[in-house]
Amino acid sequence: MASRGALRRDPVTDATIEFDVHGIAAGGDGVGRADGLVIFAPRTAPGDGVRARLERGKRFARATSVEVLTPSTDRVTPDCPHYDRDRCGGCQLQHLSIDAQRRAKAGMIRDAFERIARRPIALPEVRHGRDAWRYRTKLTLALRRRGTAWTAGLHRYDAPDEIFPLDDCLITDTRVMDAWRAVLEAGHLLPEAPALRAAVRLIGDGAALVIEGGHEWKTAEALLGAVPVLVEIWWVPDAAGSRGRRRLVAERGAAQEHGASFAQVNADVAASMRTHVLSLVRSAAPARVVDAYAGVGDTAEPIAREGARVVAIELDRDACRVAAARLPAGSRAIADTVERALPGALPADLVILNPPRAGAGADVTAAIERAVPRPRTIVYVSCDPATLARDVGRLPSYRVASVVGFDMFPQTAHVETVCELRLEEGAAA
Repeated sequence: MASRGALRRDPVTDATIEFDVHGIAAGGDGVGRADGLVIFAPRTAPGDGVRARLERGKRFARATSVEVLTPSTDRVTPDCPHYDRDRCGGCQLQHLSIDAQRRAKAGMIRDAFERIARRPIALPEVRHGRDAWRYRTKLTLALRRRGTAWTAGLHRYDAPDEIFPLDDCLITDTRVMDAWRAVLEAGHLLPEAPALRAAVRLIGDGAALVIEGGHEWKTAEALLGAVPVLVEIWWVPDAAGSRGRRRLVAERGAAQEHGASFAQVNADVAASMRTHVLSLVRSAAPARVVDAYAGVGDTAEPIAREGARVVAIELDRDACRVAAARLPAGSRAIADTVERALPGALPADLVILNPPRAGAGADVTAAIERAVPRPRTIVYVSCDPATLARDVGRLPSYRVASVVGFDMFPQTAHVETVCELRLEEGAAA
């Protein structure tokens, strides 16, 4: 065999190469190089020697028809039959041992800081929970109508327009799967539409169902009656070709305080991460705190009850209402975008940023940099190392004090990160 790392061309097709995989990229693909070209190879492991065809770009290529010639010692047989058989796109790393998954996630975080933020960091710790399976308390599926029946499933990783029927999802709590099966048995009561998107989430002792799609729905109450485990049904109807506002269309008793959208998907790891965030806040001993993207106030409330004055900013009015009710006198919640509300909420001693995957954005980091005085500490909670690193790069007055990863979603390429930023000496004004 020719030395891998140089292109080896098949003499007949001139399209097949052999190369070694040396890392895992953000998103979960294995990464290799050949003739100066970066190659992304899905479902490969560091240490694999592979043969594949390439779809070439100018600076990188994507491997297809991947054949593992020499398996890595990190490689394991995926537990879920959908992973290989149906090319399920819900998980990206089941072919790696759990320790290798966490090493890969630590590498993703470090690579983002070095490559995007230009802030070299040590390989961070990645903390985890008790279970690498059956941890998800929410499952979202795509639904396609086939005659009078529905097909509910996930998208294929290499054909995202296709879905396959889902028998089971091994990272999802069995109670969620049971609720999903009951909903599908009563599928004739779902909205009339060729396609829907729906999620089942555990809340309290029952489950909530959120349906997206359709223009008319008269059978929501009947569906609630047919599926005893459901305590709430929410609907996001199509509105002039786009999604409308979520509304509660059926409930059994009083609606849950936090509604269908605000519970944690992995409560075990979420609690560990919140404990870490609170420890960073306490160590900074702030008198004034801004909690941006505050949700229902799970972080803002304990900080405020320990004596700090907290301004919680949350765009979702339902979540903001819950947060406001939880905060003691002297603290408050603002229902607005962080971009609009943050300048008026500053100055503060400490700012917590917990944005969606798109990150905090330039207006937010600019407001922090312009504040007089600037916050002494920023605690940034991120679900995407790339946007975290981008935003850290926009905060030149701050140094990276600590970075910790949290494996909120084992078997997938997603990783949560908590980054503590401290104001550089002399940069207070």
